[in-house]
Amino acid sequence: MKSITIKGSKRESVGKVATKALRNAGMVPCVIYGGDKAMHFSAEELAFKKLVYTPNVYTATISVDGQKIPAILKDIQFHPVSDKIIHADFYQLFDDKEITMKIPVQLTGTSPGVLNGGSLRFTNRKLRVKALPANLPDFVTADISELKIGSKLVVASLANEGYTFMHPDNTVVVQVRTSRNATDDEAEAEQKQSRSYRSCCTSCRII
Repeated sequence: MKSITIKGSKRESVGKVATKALRNAGMVPCVIYGGDKAMHFSAEELAFKKLVYTPNVYTATISVDGQKIPAILKDIQFHPVSDKIIHADFYQLFDDKEITMKIPVQLTGTSPGVLNGGSLRFTNRKLRVKALPANLPDFVTADISELKIGSKLVVASLANEGYTFMHPDNTVVVQVRTSRNATDDEAEAEQKQSRSYRSCCTSCRII
């Protein structure tokens, strides 16, 4: 998984006055935990742009006073009026410890059911995945090229050796449902075959 670097400075004081001063200066109070001791630091609000305002998911590399700590963003707080980031919590990553993250699902292929007028329902656009940091995917691929009207893809069909889904196997990820203008896939195939047969008979007719 790709990583975004957040450069920060250790916080000497974590009181309300110091925290307010940081925010007034355009800085975000942060804390990273999961290791032997929680570390408080601050970073510029602009440093969070690529990490927060994106549909993609990234890990973070916290760079503080020459120390680089791999982490994931666990929680973020926004001002209720201005929507500015006012606090961020990070969780430290370790190579030998599995972590759970929500990973976006990326659809590939073209559904024949949709081509026949069915409605594609993308039920779960993100899935909770548990894996070692090195095995965390940028996205989960879901191939919809075999989905006919009434068909669906469930979590079990997306199984991967590198990570584990934290959902029941029968959780629906994407499905094709019928609609008013939908044509049954088998009926459509029969119609195409019939049209082809009539065309052939017409062209081969003896005069």
